[in-house]
Amino acid sequence: MTYYHLAVLVHERAKKYGDSPALHYRNYETGRWIPISWNKFSETSNLVANALVELGVSVQENIGLFSQNKPEGIFLDFGAFANRAVTVPLYATSSPSQTDYIVTDAGIRLLFVGEQFQYDTAYSIIADSSTLKQIIVFDRTVQLNPADKSSIYFEDFLKLGEKKKHQAIVDQRTEDASLDDLANILYTSGTTGEPKGVTLTHEAYYQAFINHDERLENFTDKDISMSFLPMTHIFERAWVYLCIHVGVQIYINLRPTDIQKTIREVRPTVMCSVPRFWEKVYDGVQDKIASSSPFLKWLMTTAISTGKAYNVDHLRVGKKPSLWLRLKYAFFDRTAIQLLKKTLGVERGNLFPTAGAAVPDKVCEFVHAVGIDMLVGYGLTESTATVSCTSKRGYTIGSVGQLMPNVEIKIGKDDEILLRGKTMTKGYYKRPEENAKSIDKEGWFHTGDTGYLKGTEVYLRERIKDLYKTSNGKYIAPQALETQLITERMIDQILVVADQRKFVSALIVPDYKSLIAYAEKLNLTYSSMEELLKAPAIYQYFEKKINAQQANLANYEKIKRFRLLPEPFSLEKGELTNTMKIKRSVVFANYEQLIDEMYKG
Repeated sequence: MTYYHLAVLVHERAKKYGDSPALHYRNYETGRWIPISWNKFSETSNLVANALVELGVSVQENIGLFSQNKPEGIFLDFGAFANRAVTVPLYATSSPSQTDYIVTDAGIRLLFVGEQFQYDTAYSIIADSSTLKQIIVFDRTVQLNPADKSSIYFEDFLKLGEKKKHQAIVDQRTEDASLDDLANILYTSGTTGEPKGVTLTHEAYYQAFINHDERLENFTDKDISMSFLPMTHIFERAWVYLCIHVGVQIYINLRPTDIQKTIREVRPTVMCSVPRFWEKVYDGVQDKIASSSPFLKWLMTTAISTGKAYNVDHLRVGKKPSLWLRLKYAFFDRTAIQLLKKTLGVERGNLFPTAGAAVPDKVCEFVHAVGIDMLVGYGLTESTATVSCTSKRGYTIGSVGQLMPNVEIKIGKDDEILLRGKTMTKGYYKRPEENAKSIDKEGWFHTGDTGYLKGTEVYLRERIKDLYKTSNGKYIAPQALETQLITERMIDQILVVADQRKFVSALIVPDYKSLIAYAEKLNLTYSSMEELLKAPAIYQYFEKKINAQQANLANYEKIKRFRLLPEPFSLEKGELTNTMKIKRSVVFANYEQLIDEMYKG
């Protein structure tokens, strides 16, 4: 494999693949997927590069990208890289205050936005912004404010580069491009405090390509990828860049709520996701089994148990299945398991990386049991995503896999995971004090995660700052407990409470759809969700489920009391980050009175 700087990568791929499809996007008016060739990808990126020069973009200038996943955002990335400029993505759901913070902190002058929400948010801050001067809008249907005299649409922006009068400047900047140049500043959403801008150089992505080529031997230009997670997330961004490096076709999912539909339309062979996606799949299958006829229930449970015996208990650990098990699995693989995978849209699956949180063991076993090669991994924005990942064979359920090639790991004080290598960040943007704390003199990046090594595999425990200490002096790992309980399909969200408290408690957001169905079975009458959640039968049902899930825990680790919430944790109330992680401090503040009530008496 030949490796190229991101400044020229798309153009080199166009030389190889020409008019073959590179990207696809969904036309929502016709319902059809529209292909974009490698040649068109290269040509448009070059127009972007010329237009950026026309607007006065300088070397290593920060350019903002505030949009959901769209081809235009990828064109912007590679047009900027050709100019040695830096792209700074913002989550498409960012509020005006979040947007203003990043725009100001990164000194963003030009901000590219996706649809109406992003435009309205950006326009609401431009008048008072000390840095933002112009908004460029991807979607032509966006209605500009009548008083807006500076914003332009992306198609008009491209026209600025059509004559290519700045091609010589672009070519010189591309020639001068260095692996030491900044490529991105990615602002971590952060469950505490203000977001920090993680700086990633071109060398970090270049090295990531080398690392993944060595690890993912079966990942080729014959694969088809679904771009599902927001590209503001390092996992998706690094994955998309890797797909372009390999020559993989990428289908770009615009609206996250459409993913179940678009997967069935595209039937991708690869897709990165977060564990919550597979948790929802697991819950959906369990619900389907529970409501099926006795025969179908037997068929599905037998197929899954057979798949577990074949894929998890034998192939995973290098054991040869018996002839009977091979025949039995072959039957179910062609019938019930194949039907299940077709229903999900993953029957052509090659590999499905997942990271961002812990994967419950039950979910991991189920996914592998039905023959889906989910690669569980660990990574951070600061490490350009992947630090470790499991392989198709030889993985251990509960681990986050083997360390990636060319990445060093060390277990430091208090079992903190320390990392070193060319994929690590050089530091946080304009945060010298934070950098001094995070990167030591020997170049080790301090992750804040605790874990350990077992042979060649990496295991995670908890974020150091998230460990709770009860008033009895016992340490509680809340995320581990939450991961265990979230597999109960009646629970949609859960937050464990324990720090400086005399016992463990929890705030629980039920799966309202499943809860209502259960209430109907009990013939319960109620006028509101609040009333339903106060019903003794409902509390007792959840208490029974929770106790069953934590039967193997030490007594001090167990949830003793809990409260069921009538509405979910939300972005609007500041309770979730843009990556949907719960902001513990905000939830604790919002539900302070309710939490205190659990500890009375």
